[in-house]
Amino acid sequence: MGLIHLELFATLDLVGQAPGGPDEDPAGFPFGGWQAPLIDEVAGAQITAAYEGTDALLLGRRTYDIFAGYWPHQEGGEDNEIATLFNRIPKYVASRGKPELSWAGSTHLGPDLAAAVREIRDRHENIKVVGSLDLVQTLLRERLFDRIDLWLHPIVLGVGKKVFDGGVVPANLTLLQPPAASPKGSVYLQYGLAEGTPATGDMSAPDRGI
Repeated sequence: MGLIHLELFATLDLVGQAPGGPDEDPAGFPFGGWQAPLIDEVAGAQITAAYEGTDALLLGRRTYDIFAGYWPHQEGGEDNEIATLFNRIPKYVASRGKPELSWAGSTHLGPDLAAAVREIRDRHENIKVVGSLDLVQTLLRERLFDRIDLWLHPIVLGVGKKVFDGGVVPANLTLLQPPAASPKGSVYLQYGLAEGTPATGDMSAPDRGI
């Protein structure tokens, strides 16, 4: 069974809406493209490395449309490595509508999203979910993920869609690698889904360990 990785980019107040540009998701959101000034060589290398070994993309409709309009035209340019990968591997699109699948290798998932995602997991080794915040909420709710790659950026916006918003159910996570900071202040966190649900305790207890 393959692994489903959630690739998430967020502010310190966990806004994940439209990090890459003002036209990604502009409705009621004045900060589209907030991530661009905060990318440096270290963060860029982290993102590129995170996609190594990816053999499928799982995307929401809006993210798919953005990617389909961009990545097919980027081979040979500055983002050649990611472009070549994304253009080669299968793309699966979660949408209630009927998206135009103009990007080669794209498949529209059926109405039973959970079942379709489980089939994808059986078919591939490393599936990446990029952005796609509405889809992410469904995957969180159904516990259909194995890893979370989360880049936190040193800004707060106070408005916008959150990366964990409406789909989260209680879950334990394990830190897979030490946090890694970049010169411009973003912090890269890698977590894996663990068994069980969060425990509770009493910080005033004598054996609390502090």
